Amino acid sequence: MTISNRRSFLKTTTAAGVGLFAAPHIAKAGLSKKSKNGEVNIAFIGVGGRGRGHVHRAAITEGVKVTAFCDIDPAAVASTKKMLSDLGKPEPAVYSDGEYAYLEMLKREDIDGVIIATPWLWHTRMAVATMKAGKYAAVEVSAANTIEECWDLVNTSEATGMPCMILENVNYRRDAMAVMNMVKQGIFGEVVHARCGYRHSLLDVKFNQDLKFGEGAQGEARWRTQHSLKRNADVYPTHGLGPVAAMLDINRGNRFLYLTSTATKAVGLKDYIEEKGGKDHPYAQLPWKQGDIITSVIKTTNGETIIVTHDCNLPRPYSLNFHVAGTDGVTDFDYGTRRIHIEGQSPAHTWDDFQAWQDKYDHPLWKKYGEIANGSGHGGIDYFVTREFINSVKEQRQPVMDVYDAAAWSAVTPLSEASIATGSSPQYFPDFTRGQWINRKPVEFV
Repeated sequence: MTISNRRSFLKTTTAAGVGLFAAPHIAKAGLSKKSKNGEVNIAFIGVGGRGRGHVHRAAITEGVKVTAFCDIDPAAVASTKKMLSDLGKPEPAVYSDGEYAYLEMLKREDIDGVIIATPWLWHTRMAVATMKAGKYAAVEVSAANTIEECWDLVNTSEATGMPCMILENVNYRRDAMAVMNMVKQGIFGEVVHARCGYRHSLLDVKFNQDLKFGEGAQGEARWRTQHSLKRNADVYPTHGLGPVAAMLDINRGNRFLYLTSTATKAVGLKDYIEEKGGKDHPYAQLPWKQGDIITSVIKTTNGETIIVTHDCNLPRPYSLNFHVAGTDGVTDFDYGTRRIHIEGQSPAHTWDDFQAWQDKYDHPLWKKYGEIANGSGHGGIDYFVTREFINSVKEQRQPVMDVYDAAAWSAVTPLSEASIATGSSPQYFPDFTRGQWINRKPVEFV
């Protein structure tokens, strides 16, 4: 199917609703008109710190051309141009004329896939526009903010045949992948429970040194802090939940059924502001809405329970709060301690250090690409997530973390918000696969 024919197809299917009740197909479009010798053309929306990392990894990947990028921050544009120049790469087309400049970029014929790394409120609309333009979409976490947006992603992917990948890098953590390997091999027996989350002080991210946030601030303080002011919800669930979802075959023989969520009082941000700026600082008087610790409990159709914790407004080290428990053993990672107990192999009532088990069950991806990955961001995991998206474009296939994962994992945010607002009432997950989860097969991270 040519690009022009594909665009006609997209308009027809979107108007008629064709494909909305089937598992998403892939439009076998081949590479864009300007691709040569199997080279794929990748473009970017958002080239701040996170996006620029994706640009760098794509630019040094064999068979990839960075065709264009879009960002309205002059500093980010200049830094990206310099980085590509230093790598000896040709300067791509740049789109920076206003918030909707990305729509002009998406009209280009010489783009196969687009990586989106922008503030959260733009993720869904940009991913939808990318798929409607007939291009593979990859979107940073979380992929959606509301249940409506979750459905927008699914419906658009199904209608257009364009894949949408959620760029959850923690799914590629070496220790988490070793645990996944063990789960798949039955080392824990039948898994019954997991715990995960995002426990990480973001106080110096939500505020600049002068306590500024919002318009005129720098970095994520420009937009991220506003979510803590306006939403009492787990606004960042996927780092912890993604690996557990993969282990439990969510959307592939299993699915999230419902959750309940509870939030503590919201005092952490106010306390931080008073310590830095005094009790009379105007921000200390703001009605911060997000509870400092939000705890959600998810029940799956196969009977497992998952505890998900959001804890970013208090001073503490980083932790995924990771725990997997089965009939034959348990593993637990928390604040730098990684331990495991396997019945019949560990001494009774005693923890083993996890490292020896990780070495034994190291995932094949890390065995093969570990040395290359270690030079990448976040301990190497960023290498794998960028690599998977590029490979899915090259191979014209669905990514291992697909649009159903993007929707289900991101749905925790609006569902937790609704549960907290109604006294921790159960909130049911939509079946974004429309029943196809029953027959969909587990995927292998390759």
